[in-house]
Amino acid sequence: MNLNKVFLIGRVATDIEMKTTTSGQSVCSFSLATNRTWKGKDGQKQEESQFHRIVLWQKLAEIASQFLTKGSLVLIEGRIQNRSWEDKNGVKRYTTEIIGEGMQMGPRTQGGSEPVKNFSAPKKEVEDEDIPIIEDGDEIDVKDIPF
Repeated sequence: MNLNKVFLIGRVATDIEMKTTTSGQSVCSFSLATNRTWKGKDGQKQEESQFHRIVLWQKLAEIASQFLTKGSLVLIEGRIQNRSWEDKNGVKRYTTEIIGEGMQMGPRTQGGSEPVKNFSAPKKEVEDEDIPIIEDGDEIDVKDIPF
């Protein structure tokens, strides 16, 4: 059995580039930033960011271009795709992209204070909440698990 599945939660790092193919299909692309933190051998907090090229097609592309902006929090579910092509100088180029097959937008606020409705759940207001960060090496107390 083979599986090519990826889930990324991060922030939109570039403006959404919306295009239409010659056959009339909508396609958009943008960069998504993800990060991780850990404690180094010296006990100091370390942080690393990764940038992923996201490609969305048809209805997902239209929704993303309408609602996502630089800095928006988003979950992308999709697959990894590698492509190659020759540039105008005849040099072979390679890229790795995430082809989005599902998307869930994070909470949005107007002016940074008032919550607005979440696109994936239009009848329910989304509230900002503090989400605890569990780092490698931290012990988890069973009483702290919310379910």
